[in-house]
Amino acid sequence: MNKKQILMVTWALILANIMSGLDATIINTAIPAIVSDLHGIQYMGWIVACFLLGMSVSVPIWSKLGERMGNKFAFELSLALFILGSILEGVAPDIYFFLISRVLMGVGAGGMGSLPYIIVGYIYPNVKKRTVILSYIAASFSAASIAGPLVGGWIVDALSWHWVFYINVPLGLISIILSIVYYRGIRKPEKNVHFDKSGAAALIVGLTCFLIGMQMLGITSMTMVASFVIVGIILLVIFIAIEKKAESPIVPLSVFTNKALVGDFILFALAWGAYIAVNTYLPMWSQAILGTSALIGGVTLIPNSILDIGGSQSAPALLRHFNNYRLLIFNLTLLAITALGLILVPSNTPYQILMIIAAFSGFGVGSIFVILQIKVQVDASEKDMAPATSLSFLIRILAQTIMSAVYGVIMNLALSRGIASHHGITMTMMNKLSDAASAQGLPKALMPTMRSIFHSGIIEIMWTSVFLLVIAYVVNFIYNRHEAKKAAE
Repeated sequence: MNKKQILMVTWALILANIMSGLDATIINTAIPAIVSDLHGIQYMGWIVACFLLGMSVSVPIWSKLGERMGNKFAFELSLALFILGSILEGVAPDIYFFLISRVLMGVGAGGMGSLPYIIVGYIYPNVKKRTVILSYIAASFSAASIAGPLVGGWIVDALSWHWVFYINVPLGLISIILSIVYYRGIRKPEKNVHFDKSGAAALIVGLTCFLIGMQMLGITSMTMVASFVIVGIILLVIFIAIEKKAESPIVPLSVFTNKALVGDFILFALAWGAYIAVNTYLPMWSQAILGTSALIGGVTLIPNSILDIGGSQSAPALLRHFNNYRLLIFNLTLLAITALGLILVPSNTPYQILMIIAAFSGFGVGSIFVILQIKVQVDASEKDMAPATSLSFLIRILAQTIMSAVYGVIMNLALSRGIASHHGITMTMMNKLSDAASAQGLPKALMPTMRSIFHSGIIEIMWTSVFLLVIAYVVNFIYNRHEAKKAAE
């Protein structure tokens, strides 16, 4: 490939990351309007979880598909699925159609999130140049994440929530066209690569059943929930048995024999499971409890996103002066400050104060990501570095998927208890409360009570986040305290 072709393909990869970054935060500002319009407040947690479900089941598959069919084809296919999912979400007539489309979009996002880093490795053989390009790609995601709340809030207020998804269509088409026209395969597809179809099927169906079972908590009978979860666990056990004998395993099981890596994976899961509570429910606090617009609801996340970049950029310098053990304690404490802060402040706290409180977790999670990602690669052997890095990405997604389901159940139970104890309030009314425009038609005498019900649900969610962080402190002590002892000697 000549310089122009490489440049254009790089822009295609950057556009893909911009779309991923936008969707990571733009959806949070649109959720209140979506659940109000589609009458789906009971499925509020599913909106995030279904997207993460699609990513979870597809991430391990995309790299293998790239090996067999070529990274160019796999990348373009992931973009096409993301665009199709976006269109279907925008035209969704009900919450069920919307959630199915959200899964499809997540499958596409799984490829968009993992394949660009593989492609860059081939089109930029010079390590220094490759590092610069990867920093641009990471920066494009972060910048889009910051812009997402503003763009999403403005779109919801000025147009409608449907356009939050339609905006992906032109960006995605440009990215696909750039790839088709300029991308020339640096590495030919390996037709002789054995694709572990049995393992892939067991993993996809197993994860899907398990995560759907988790999402059904509080919505259907425990028998149905248990059935999905048990089937999922059985299939995942079968997947492990298949992988032990596979010629080219999708997930090499050798990484789980590394004690240090296991500790890294657990910390990743706990930190991201705790963090998603703030990222998902802070805009809801602003819009449903304070009655702000979608734009203001999105603004509450901007300091969080900005300090996320600050945390990730400062981590390398901090690692030169402090060990992993102490840095993880510091950053987990920042996450705890946000969760406890949101528990302690009253429901009528101005959104500007909420922004400040949430900013602590932004710095913490940005720094934790770099610390643990470097630690994963150091703790893994050279042979296992790539699969371990990929697996850490999958574990973060799974943690967010499972905990978004748990938080959704906690919120649903809080709403149900509140409705049962206050005559005259219905779930339909609670649906309307989550959107400022729809809330104007609600009885003003009941508004304080309804907002109090919402607030109680968010408080319970934040306590759950604190519980996860306490476990993370313990895990960090068990697996990493030896580093502090070595530094003190």
